[in-house]
Amino acid sequence: MTTPLSILDLATYPEGGNPAQAFATSRELVQAAERWGYKRYWVAEHHNLEGVASSATVVLMSDLASRTKTIRIGSGGIMLPNHAPLVVAEQIGTLEALHPGRIDLGLGRAPGTDPLTMRALRRGGRGGEEFDIQVGELLSYFEPAQPGQHVKAIPGAGTEVPVWILGSSLYSAHFAAAIGRPYSFASHFAPEQLLDALEIYRSEFKPSKWLDKPHVMVGVPALAAQDDERAEYLATSMYQRFLGILRNDRRPLPPPVKDMDALWSPAERLAVAERMALMVVGGPGRVAAGLAEIVRVTQADELIIASDAYERADRLRSYEIIAQAFR
Repeated sequence: MTTPLSILDLATYPEGGNPAQAFATSRELVQAAERWGYKRYWVAEHHNLEGVASSATVVLMSDLASRTKTIRIGSGGIMLPNHAPLVVAEQIGTLEALHPGRIDLGLGRAPGTDPLTMRALRRGGRGGEEFDIQVGELLSYFEPAQPGQHVKAIPGAGTEVPVWILGSSLYSAHFAAAIGRPYSFASHFAPEQLLDALEIYRSEFKPSKWLDKPHVMVGVPALAAQDDERAEYLATSMYQRFLGILRNDRRPLPPPVKDMDALWSPAERLAVAERMALMVVGGPGRVAAGLAEIVRVTQADELIIASDAYERADRLRSYEIIAQAFR
């Protein structure tokens, strides 16, 4: 059985672009992804980041769900400490009522932004250290409403939406295992603890009424093109974005370049390589082999792909090649 593939979308736009163009790309991509056989299309919550337009995650999910018929639409994820659990339950309950059986809720505890913006988002003083409590409260709103219950999620009560725990640390592995929920690891940007986290999750997993055995999805950064040389060239846009993160100089996705060595130092090149250790770049053959190797090493139940390119056509083509090659 082929490992299912999904898409992680940050609704990015390149240098010279704007959010409206990002949303147009997301609409085109989600409809194409449905045709190409991707299982899920997740939108990631980020704030105050130039080039990333996915801040209103649920609003974007609603738009994408309304333009598709079968592909699952989810959050990859909603950063719960930024929100009141009741509001999230109502929003997801609304989406599930509008699009029954197609909504996923992925939850994370990182702010999805810088410290100053985090303070603007979290006026109530909530922090990631309360994540387990916030998740428990949110899950309680999805339970069927009880007689005498004073606070209900309407819509939301009685909603059976798959709830995933997202993370890039060992904490998330322990937590996902303890509550018996599926686990998605953000190895597309933080692969260092991937294997340790998966071992913890699988060894500590406690079956729940939602899940009887561990279920893992692994994030993979990837860029595919018609041949290896073209893919390596296009991938320099993704390398430059990670280099900007390291330099605390976050900008929209830049155009590709022929020589990255003119832009980074040897130490920076190593740092980017460490952050993107799972990066799969190449033509169809190399991409298929790279993804198969990741599945072999991690024993992932699913892969979720983060692929970006300066030109919209190159980004869509990348996802198309990945789907066809891996199939």
